[in-house]
Amino acid sequence: MTKTRTVQDSMGNMSLPIDALYGAQTQRAVENFPISGQGMPKAFILALAEVKLACAKANNELGLLTDEQTQAIETAVQHILSTKPMDAFPVDVFQTGSGTSTNMNMNEVIATLAHNLAAVNIHPNDHVNMSQSSNDVIPSAIHVSAHQLLEHQLKPSLEHLIATISNKEIEVTGVVKTGRTHLMDAMPITLSQELSGWRHQLLDNLERLNQTQTRLTKLAVGGTAVGTGINAPSGFAASFCQHLSSIHQTHYQPMDSFFVGLSSQDTALELSGQLNVLAASLMKIANDLRWMNSGPLAGLGEIQLPALQPGSSIMPGKVNPVIPEAVAMVCAQVTGHHTAISIGAQSGNFQLNVMLPMIAFNLLNSITWLSQAMQQLADKAIQGFKVNLTQLERALAVNPILVTALNNVVGYEKGAEIAKKAYQTGQPVLDVAEALTNLDRETLYKLLDPARLTEGGTPGL
Repeated sequence: MTKTRTVQDSMGNMSLPIDALYGAQTQRAVENFPISGQGMPKAFILALAEVKLACAKANNELGLLTDEQTQAIETAVQHILSTKPMDAFPVDVFQTGSGTSTNMNMNEVIATLAHNLAAVNIHPNDHVNMSQSSNDVIPSAIHVSAHQLLEHQLKPSLEHLIATISNKEIEVTGVVKTGRTHLMDAMPITLSQELSGWRHQLLDNLERLNQTQTRLTKLAVGGTAVGTGINAPSGFAASFCQHLSSIHQTHYQPMDSFFVGLSSQDTALELSGQLNVLAASLMKIANDLRWMNSGPLAGLGEIQLPALQPGSSIMPGKVNPVIPEAVAMVCAQVTGHHTAISIGAQSGNFQLNVMLPMIAFNLLNSITWLSQAMQQLADKAIQGFKVNLTQLERALAVNPILVTALNNVVGYEKGAEIAKKAYQTGQPVLDVAEALTNLDRETLYKLLDPARLTEGGTPGL
């Protein structure tokens, strides 16, 4: 049997594992919320620990905590940041909507570690939670953790994917292929032009994320219970932001209105919206890759993605576009997260949003999964795909849509006649045009040159 110890809180005695770093309030939450088996994300827990450290330093600066108490709390937090003892934070994501259980979990763990490591008696509420409430701490930890993941995971992965596509554009310079609209053959395009569309999509996403990221630096700490700042001394919010800024080398500042910071999650929803746009962009790129790779004999077969693993348990030799498929599934899940976050952001009843843990969980998972998916898409799909030049040239040679280039010379009706006959006979459009017009072959070569048609403008004699 597991050895236990008895601890006490304001509601009475509780039994918990003898070596648990947490206390009674955490144990109550563990017993009350055995729902998903999933705790809060690691990034959130670490950000919450840093928020607690910055609060302790602010309280010390304002004369509310002694140097000894502050140092003990710092020792405990540094231990959490270095060892990342996630088993000490077992509270389920589906808990009280303010995240009070997770806040008290952190307070209790810090108090226990302060006693164990620094031999200083620290109270979870009176010292670790001094000048704070779950209602301002949890929203602040959402902003801080999301900001850090954006800065250190998602944006570097996005920039890496952009750079990989840019390098591939250079590698495939001069390759002309059949363009497609409605999945049907259209006018020619270069493969570099097609990839440049992906790249600019992602550059737009990066710009959007940068704009949203600035709002993540505004924090709700200082608003305490309902936004009025009750029990927080004057200057606490500014001092807290200064100390947290020193920890992260980021310019954090108090929110313009703590009432917004506690009751609303508009910035988290905005960020989720930007992640949803990024997911849509990545889904488009992933599906383009799947179509271009399709076949290899009975599909488009324009490119060959790297062969990473067997594609079938029954069909020998089959290889599937596994990376684009995995990326597409991540994108679908991020869209699901965005729906949940949208509902969560609507749940700001009066002075408090009551879906904070769920918002944090989905937001941070979206950032993390997109970051990892983009890394794989760049390194295991785009970087190594090969172009099937023979297939591209064969499709271009018989593409009747090339007749569009003759519109200004022979007119739309004659062009339609040429295209229809080319479709019916399977002849190259150049041969049909030579037979149905008075244009010589040299002129037609010039007008119907696929590479020249990718340059835009109005073809003419």
